[in-house]
Amino acid sequence: MMETKWAYLIHLLGWTLPVIAFQLVVLVRHYKERSGAVLKAVLPPAFIMGLYLSIADHLAISTGIWNFGEGKHLGVYLGVVPLEEVVFFLMTSVLVSLGLALFTGLVALLGEARAS
Repeated sequence: MMETKWAYLIHLLGWTLPVIAFQLVVLVRHYKERSGAVLKAVLPPAFIMGLYLSIADHLAISTGIWNFGEGKHLGVYLGVVPLEEVVFFLMTSVLVSLGLALFTGLVALLGEARAS
């Protein structure tokens, strides 16, 4: 078990970045020349949701609903929210958004296959 202030960020990036990289590779291979347009449609809402969740977290922490143990994160805050928590919300929103774009592409492929 990693007991360091870097643990949260290392684990977060360790499980999200490989999945996001895989999703991006599959997305580019599927959408080809439309990949840029798909990313422009998918990423802004993901970042908006990450921001929304960070604001909700800020309110929860500010009112004492929950907190984070000292020494368990880098000590960098956006408001009262640890940086790692903001990154978590952004990364998970991106994962979900890219996943939906890929699922939509898969549904379209299945529909085309049935029509043939």
